[in-house]
Amino acid sequence: MAGVRVEALGLSRRFAERVALREIELAIEAGESFALLGANGAGKTTFIRIVTGFLTPSEGTLLVDGVSSERDPREVQQRLGFVSETSHLYPDLRVERFLKVVAGIRGLGGADARRAVAAAIETFDLEAVRKRRIGNLSKGFAQRVSLAQALLHDPSLVIADEPTTGLDPVQRSEVQAALARGAGDRTLILCTHDLDEARRLTKRCAVLTAGALVAAGPTDEILADDTGLALFRRTNEASP
Repeated sequence: MAGVRVEALGLSRRFAERVALREIELAIEAGESFALLGANGAGKTTFIRIVTGFLTPSEGTLLVDGVSSERDPREVQQRLGFVSETSHLYPDLRVERFLKVVAGIRGLGGADARRAVAAAIETFDLEAVRKRRIGNLSKGFAQRVSLAQALLHDPSLVIADEPTTGLDPVQRSEVQAALARGAGDRTLILCTHDLDEARRLTKRCAVLTAGALVAAGPTDEILADDTGLALFRRTNEASP
């Protein structure tokens, strides 16, 4: 089993008077595929930003294999790949050139970089667009490039934030298949509003409501029948 363990210990985050996360206690095991669920404003994005080290907690600790994302964010960032709902790519760069740049940023050079880029182009079926500018790609191809850059350096942790929003059914299936291929070899944290996607890709999940952790356990159990939807509707029940 590969991947990293992600652990939140008494994790809280405030923005002025607003509490975005409140005393989260959560462990995601190494190699686990885990869904983080909740309505808009539930605290999912805040949690992700703390994991990646781009946001610090107000209280508590977030550890990635024992490394604090607050004290050593660069060490954590070296271990992860990130796929977002909107592909934050460089529109003027051509696909192959962009992947080469990413390889360099990730510390790959020479033959290692060439092999990694070639493998990414093959894995995500980008041969037909390798010389095309990213800004001219369809959303489906742009999301494939986003996946390629996230997995280029074989990270032990992948965070996917609404990775299939706006894609057609075929594109959605392709992205889900790409994420599923890493099951057991890396840790996946999937943030999604698509409960079917969570069921398909993850074994365990947690539900956030108004910054509080209201449920955690096997995905099939948490999302059985209307249970998942009922948890989403509890947005206003957590105390401020």
